[in-house]
Amino acid sequence: MSFRMVSKEALVGSFTLGVVFVAGYFFGKKKSPIMISKSHLGGKTNPLMQYVLNHSMREHPVLTKLRLKTMEDPMNRMMVACEQSQLMANLAKLIQAKKALEIGVYTGYNTLNIALALPDDGVLVACDISETYTNIGKPFWKEAEIDKKIDLRIQPALKTLDDLLTAGQAETFDFVFIDADKVNYDNYFERSLQLLRKGGIIAIDNVLWSGKVINPSPDDADTVAIDKLNKKLHKDTRISLSMLTVGDGVTLAIKL
Repeated sequence: MSFRMVSKEALVGSFTLGVVFVAGYFFGKKKSPIMISKSHLGGKTNPLMQYVLNHSMREHPVLTKLRLKTMEDPMNRMMVACEQSQLMANLAKLIQAKKALEIGVYTGYNTLNIALALPDDGVLVACDISETYTNIGKPFWKEAEIDKKIDLRIQPALKTLDDLLTAGQAETFDFVFIDADKVNYDNYFERSLQLLRKGGIIAIDNVLWSGKVINPSPDDADTVAIDKLNKKLHKDTRISLSMLTVGDGVTLAIKL
């Protein structure tokens, strides 16, 4: 077909599509879409999210108190979404977990939820570096009468993990949750995998990172680290996995 035979309307349409494509590509490179939202952040104005909460949340009364207390803190975006925390607590129950590990505590909302899911003789080793934040959660842990299950260690998490391995606790943990500094995610995962028994679960938070993992900026160390781990886990034959669009994205890795 010759150029002269193409209609004016077709030319205009083709030009318009080209402009839209280029603009979409350009703005897509500039800013990744915010795809997922926690219920206590952007999800508060989402009617579908509210439907999910209204028809699935079964929050322990003390969990509700701690969640509301945490919402008073300016950094409350760090709190695990209640719908995600409930999912992980249910998974811990499903595999009959007795020994759990949490890397990153913040105010301890998820710590409380996991501890509630453990049996009376269960233990949760909780790793954090901030007494200021963990002290917020302690009275609520006591009120829920699960504080005796929580072994809180205030020091760099990598040291705690190395201490556990040195103490001969490899392959003794049933459930692990990773939600700390992102540049160390791979280090946390590798040590956690050593500590985890076969059939145990590692839950890794923030794997979608507000959509920034789609186009990681080379100078954004956190996003690069998350994206690198996501790609690694996809090919890791030591685990089976699912990446879920819950909260800010959570990957569930089951040790084979």
